[in-house]
Parts: sequence; structure tokens; C-alpha cells
Amino acid sequence: MYSLNPSRVGPGRPFPLGATVDGDGVNFALFSEHATAVTLCLFSADGLEEVERFSLVDCTADVWHGRLAGAGAGLVYGYRVDGPREVERGHRFDPARLLLDPYARRIVGTCRQTERPAPGVDNARDMLKAVVAGPDDFDWGDDRPPGVAEDRTVLYEAHVKGLTQRHPDVAAELRGTFEGVAADPVVAHLRRLGVTSLELMPVHESLSERRLLQRGLVNYWGYTPIAFSAPDRRFARADPVREFKTMVRRLHAAGIEVILDVVYNHTAEGDHTGPFVSLKGIDNAAYYHLKVGHANSYENFSGTGNALNLRHPRVLQMVMDSLRFWAGEMRVDGFRFDLATTLGRGPTGFDPRASFFDCIRQDPLLARVKLIAEPWDVGFDGYQAGRFPAGWCEWNDRFRDSVRSFWLRKAAYRGELAKRIAGSSELFGHDRRQPQTGVNFITSHDGFTLQDLVSYDHRHNQANGEDNRDGHGENFSWNSGVEGPTELLAINALRGRLKRALLATLFVSQGTPMLLAGDEMGRSQSGNNNAYCHDSELNWIDWRGVAEPGARQQIDFVARLVALRQRYPQLRRTAWLTGDLLPGGRRDVLWLNRQGGEMDQRSWEEWGRYAFGFLLGASREGQAHLLVLLNAEASDWAAPLPEGRWRLVLDTGRPDGEPESAGPIGASIVLRGRTLLLLEEAVGERSEA
Repeated sequence: MYSLNPSRVGPGRPFPLGATVDGDGVNFALFSEHATAVTLCLFSADGLEEVERFSLVDCTADVWHGRLAGAGAGLVYGYRVDGPREVERGHRFDPARLLLDPYARRIVGTCRQTERPAPGVDNARDMLKAVVAGPDDFDWGDDRPPGVAEDRTVLYEAHVKGLTQRHPDVAAELRGTFEGVAADPVVAHLRRLGVTSLELMPVHESLSERRLLQRGLVNYWGYTPIAFSAPDRRFARADPVREFKTMVRRLHAAGIEVILDVVYNHTAEGDHTGPFVSLKGIDNAAYYHLKVGHANSYENFSGTGNALNLRHPRVLQMVMDSLRFWAGEMRVDGFRFDLATTLGRGPTGFDPRASFFDCIRQDPLLARVKLIAEPWDVGFDGYQAGRFPAGWCEWNDRFRDSVRSFWLRKAAYRGELAKRIAGSSELFGHDRRQPQTGVNFITSHDGFTLQDLVSYDHRHNQANGEDNRDGHGENFSWNSGVEGPTELLAINALRGRLKRALLATLFVSQGTPMLLAGDEMGRSQSGNNNAYCHDSELNWIDWRGVAEPGARQQIDFVARLVALRQRYPQLRRTAWLTGDLLPGGRRDVLWLNRQGGEMDQRSWEEWGRYAFGFLLGASREGQAHLLVLLNAEASDWAAPLPEGRWRLVLDTGRPDGEPESAGPIGASIVLRGRTLLLLEEAVGERSEA
């Protein structure tokens, strides 16, 4: 049973928010605009027994604060917050409920969710608690951020557990953990591929939805955060903070950046039927977007039940403090913002000049890291691709759909694909933004893997328990003639050729390329295109097949693509393609029709044609001009070559991409069906002036 000892609590300070070790005591500060009382509750080390309570009687600018003398790091605590019980006005206070500090950096306990949160019932034994963190004493040694240039960035999207859980060469105790991500075999693989920046799916402490738990499933992806500054305990053996820092230090030493996929658009508390864990009980009306005139309901821009209200200065402060924690103390190199439109929503919709963007722009720490937006949410007018401020990159789903459609469905014409290859300037070419603004991808965590993209016409999500209704309905995929795995050699050869053409298109396009982990070795999810709820072999990368000839060839092929991109600056230009003449005698880009002439309006609109090329001119003396030829048709194409002496450097018709001959080619070259070729011409080897 807890005891009261008010003499140990002094007024403390209203800053910083959270629990901060202060000499021989701990300062506690919690924002709640509408609360009438806040009680600090202390627990045993395991979080099971409440031992003391203290009232925080001092309140400054809506921050309740107090200093607990004689306390230090390791103290386990939570809050009980009282206030008006007026659901119709958005107030859901209940002093019986224990609540998690939104600034928690370490967490103990388990959140056991009931059917509906019962009011007036003490839930302390079944609730998460925060642990007071001590000063940062981690030895970073000579750690330095890799500082990868924007034009050289190659992103690799991975899940912490899925990346290593089945890796036979990672020590068993490290598999599925932060430290496993930075184990020598994994780092060696990333370096072999040429990856510069590892983008990790959410690592904030998260909860699974009650409906999933009832089906025996979990939210494996982790897009359900509950503490924005606490590394997820799922990925640690003992100390999540220290082990995360160890991972970052080791990856930095290998020259690899760490990018975090962060979710600041909603929390795991869901809608009015969801659990009371933290913000909902601390000050529901301040932290969340509530419906105007119906404050008992939540705006659901995220599709998960609620949306954080970053228009409120204290909610914005919470997000900014979290970002500074990860970029500062944890030394990450950038962020990918899930459903980022929500972060910029104002009274009339999305605003690219919203306070959130201004705060990041002026922050001396955050202005230096990579910033990537998923430029949509599920609310009204949620698709905002191309409207984010200068300094931000954005996921380019139009690239994904156009490339898939061209190669697999014959549904995107050459003009549409050409816009994507050129960097989607109609979306991103404003406010002095560079082509690297667009993050190009063929696949991501959300949807089919690359192997499944060429193996399934339809999603197969029955294991999710939603009657195969969840996940994208239109994937622009093609099963190559057989739905799912097959032993037919011709089908498997076709699938391999299609995968190589898709990947090659990604790496010869202007923008920032992103790979999905496992695509380089043929990972499949058995046709499930929404595998968020499976913590199983369905999601974990199977590394055992890496030694097989097919997987080795595909890994070598991806590594070849990355190396070619780094070798040729024309593939990663920092200026937009315009068609203008360069000093080297070529235009920066020239689009070619099937006859080898320049594309005109009639050529672009030619019905049923899915073969064309483009010439990238060298902008500096000594650089090679490049020629890319694409043939998505089933039949071969005898493609005329421009004047000059051309050498083939990439042939996606071959399993490793290695050309049969490195010698010069004559006046034309034959492209097999569904093949991409990359050729180079030395600057001094053209016969024309």
C-alpha cells in the first residue's frame, strides 16, 4: 500500500518537461491545460506495487511540477490526473487511472487492455510506468555522423526484428534486436549492396490494438506509438537506450546513416473505445484533434482512431522535444514522417507553412538532418505530394505506380514514365528544391514485396482475419502467368527479368532511391500485401537462401546498380533535366523513339508502344554520356544507337546484369523483351563535332 509523504516534495520547476535528475532529487513536470489536480505515484522497481503518492500542487503556464528530494535515476512512476468529467466537451479525466508520462524514456510493465476502459477503476497493475533516466554517460568514442550527400543517398527500409531474426550468422541472443542490426554480418551485407542510409521502421514504444490481440496477432510494424522518446523494448535485451546507441555508433563507423520512421500523427490510444494510457487521460481536449461541435469524437486523419493536434503549442513542443532527443542524444541522421500531412493540418486543411515546419526549419539541430515526408494521410484533401517545404524529401508513390504499370501492366505510357524517370519535376521542382526531393521506390513495407509483385495478381491477406478486405486492392502487379510460387522454369526466368528491369529503372531515375529490405534476395510474404500484424516468418527475412546461386546473383545485381549510380553523376543530378545543350556537346536529356529519333508529341502518344530510350549528356569533361533503353514489350527490339562508340555496361536480361561483351557496339543493339540496357559513350569517341 502506498503512503503519503508531502514533506519530500518541493515546488520544483516547470521545465524541462518529463522527469529530470537534479542533483539529489528529481524534477517532475507535466503539461495539462484542463486538469484540476495531478498526483505523482511511485512504484516498486518491477512496477507492480504502488508505494507512495505526492500531489503536484504547483502549476505554471499549465505545467504541473514538483521536485522530489532524495530521488534519482531508476525511480518508477506514473501520474493520476483529475479534472472535469465532460465527455461532450472532450474532457475524459479519471483520477483512478494511472497514466504514462508522455516524456518517458524508459518503461516497465505491461499494458493489459480490457474490452472498454472502466471509469473509476484503479488500473495500476495493468499499466505501463515510466522509469527516471539518468544522465547520458554513453561512450560515443570518436563517433561522427556519416553526412552522406543527398545525391549519393541510397535508402534501405527495414524492420529491426525482421532484418535479423532468421540470420544464422548473427548471435542468437542478438537476433531481432538493435544490436543485431549492427552485427558484423548485417553491416557487411549493407556495405556489399552499397546502402548509405538504413531507414528503420518505427522504434518508439508501441502497443497492439485490442482487436489484433483478440485474434492472436500483434501490431508487428509498430505504427501505434505510446511513448515518443522511449526505444521499443521489443528490440532490446536489457537496456533499450544503451543498445540503440550502440547500434548507431557501429553503423556510423561503417559509414551508414540511421533514419527513423517516426509516427507523430496519432497514438495507440485510438478512438473513444480505445485504451487510456497517457495523453487521453492527461488532457484529451488539448492533445488530440476533436470534431468541431462533437468533442466526444475524434478526427481520424490517420485511419487509426485519432490524430495528434500539433496546432497546440504544448503538443508541438512534445513532438519537437522528441525529435531533438533522437537527433541529439541518440544521434540519428534523419527521420521519415508517417502520414506527414497530419503534421501540417491547420483550421482549413494542410498548410505547408504550418508551425511544425517552421519550428524544424529554424532548429539548429533538426535543420541539419534528413527529413522525409510520407505526403498524405486519410483525411479530407490528404494527398499533398509536392507541397512540403524546401528542405524536405517526399515519398513518390507516383513513381512506384508508373514504373509498375509500365513494366507489369502496360497501363502507364512512356510519357508518364519519362516524367518519373526525370524526377517528377511537376511535383517537386519548386522553391529551389532538387531532384533528390522525390524518394523513389518500387516497393515498401506497405504492399507487396518485389518477389510478390511479379508473382501475384491479387492480395492474399486471409491470415489477417479481415476476410481479405484489408490492404491495397490495386497493386499494378502481374503474376507472370501463374498465381504464386511455381516450378516452371520459364515463369521463374520471366519473373527474374521483370524484377531486374524494375530495380534498374529505380536506379537510373533522378531522385533518391529506396530499397525494401529483402527484395535483393527474393523475399516473399506469400502474397500478403498488408502484413503489419504478423510477428512471424512471414515477415522475417530468411537469410538461409543467400548462398543459393539465384539469390547471390540478385544481390550482386543490386550491388551493381548502386555502384553504377555512384559512378555516373548523370544518374543523380542535383539540377533538373531541361533538354538544354551541355558543354560536352549533348543535351542534358534527349528522349528517343523506337526508330532512334527524338520523341515528338505523336511518338509520345503512339498507342500500344512500350519501348523507348533516353540519352543523358555528360556535364563535365571526362564524363561519359549515357544511353538507357527500355523495352517492356514481350518481343525483342532492334534499337538504333546514336552516333558514337557505345559500350554496354548493364543488361537486365542477364541474371547478374553483366554484359556478354565489354567491347564497342555497332549501329544498333537488340533488347530482349522486358529488358533495360544501360550504355556509355566516352566524351571523345563521337564522330560528330
